[in-house]
Amino acid sequence: MDMTRRLFGTDGIRGTANAEPMTAETVLRLGQAAGLLFTRGAHRHRVVIGKDTRLSGYMLEPALVAGFIGSGMDVVLVGPLPTPAIAMLTRSLRADLGVMISASHNTFEDNGIKLFGPDGFKLSDATEAEIEQMMESNLAARMAGARKLGRASRMEDAGGRYIEFAKNTFPRGLRLDGMKIVVDCAHGAAYKVAPTVLWELGAEVIRVGVAPDGFNINRDCGSTVPNFLTGEVRRHGADLGMALDGDADRVILSDERGQIIDGDQILALMARSWQQSGQLRGGGIVATVMSNLGLEKFLEGQGLALHRTQVGDRYVMEKMRADGLNVGGEQSGHMILSDYATTGDGLLAALQVLAVLVEQRRPASEVCRVFQRWPQKLRSVRFTGESPLEAPDVQRAIAAAEARLSGQGRLLIRKSGTEPVIRVMAEAEDEALVEREVDDLCAVIGQAVKLSAQGAT
Repeated sequence: MDMTRRLFGTDGIRGTANAEPMTAETVLRLGQAAGLLFTRGAHRHRVVIGKDTRLSGYMLEPALVAGFIGSGMDVVLVGPLPTPAIAMLTRSLRADLGVMISASHNTFEDNGIKLFGPDGFKLSDATEAEIEQMMESNLAARMAGARKLGRASRMEDAGGRYIEFAKNTFPRGLRLDGMKIVVDCAHGAAYKVAPTVLWELGAEVIRVGVAPDGFNINRDCGSTVPNFLTGEVRRHGADLGMALDGDADRVILSDERGQIIDGDQILALMARSWQQSGQLRGGGIVATVMSNLGLEKFLEGQGLALHRTQVGDRYVMEKMRADGLNVGGEQSGHMILSDYATTGDGLLAALQVLAVLVEQRRPASEVCRVFQRWPQKLRSVRFTGESPLEAPDVQRAIAAAEARLSGQGRLLIRKSGTEPVIRVMAEAEDEALVEREVDDLCAVIGQAVKLSAQGAT
């Protein structure tokens, strides 16, 4: 039985709006198939649907609604809200499924769909493959009868529920009085809720990226354009800046000097502070293969382990659940604090950092520079046809480079999951060594690509 996934990637389905697979027709079938798969038992079945601020949400949302209603499920619409809010509401409303319509940090032309099970966790690869298989079957014959169709309702106070949920993760005795915070919402899903949470906790809030028009999500702002955030922090003399992405499941911070604090530094800060307060579970944290070696060495010094996974916040979460750890994340700013949330939540991570700043009464530039980053270089080599990684010359060069870096750094070579490129990354304390190893390896891989192209002609 073929259980491969063609539609689903590392984070749901994603593509250009109104082109396959992001068409109303395909999304309608997705709603029908997922609705049938998650109809288990005799109770009234329910699905929660949220979205970000993209224009194409107006097309995809009704298509999904029609699919779920046709399969006999009731639909609760909550409008633009962060991805983690949808995961939270799915659990809170005892729903059978949660759906987020978003392409995260991509520009408005793209859109995507993320699915959450009744436990608020992203669906497994196997369940996604099952949904795809059902989409290819004869769904019409299995749709609900005229009396069994679902109903749709709009939930007016969904934003308020998430605001309360987020505030409850902030330590009870603390307030943000006297703190000036820039919050860049990327004209995305958190444009109302994130500034409100900070304001209600007592902060002076500078709101940017809070005027969505359907087209401007992530444009020149948000977590993928950190220079905009750092400029605003310096301009307003703020104590901290935080930039979310389009669906607010990740965050990048800026200290008061306008220096970026990436996901690795946030992870280090959380690990140390939660270890000291006795909140850290499992004797370490989870991060991906992309996290800096400096983080790993810092954690070793604290007597903590760094467990690495492949890239993708769902794999981080799976490892956390398997090994009983409660802090995990990615260098790119996905932070998962499983005591509070079942998926990455940029606002919750920022609140935890703010709690440390308030308790220590020291500036972010001191508190959030937890470890010294090791020099890291990443380069990509494009190829056509077969991957050049299997070529004997390339294999020999990789083995030699690994031998030279052994004990003083690390080498990571991987094929991109989204485009035909090989990514070559090296890290070591010696910057010149890092530069040399990456450049030499890229030259060998580039040569293999050339030879393979000549062989093909």
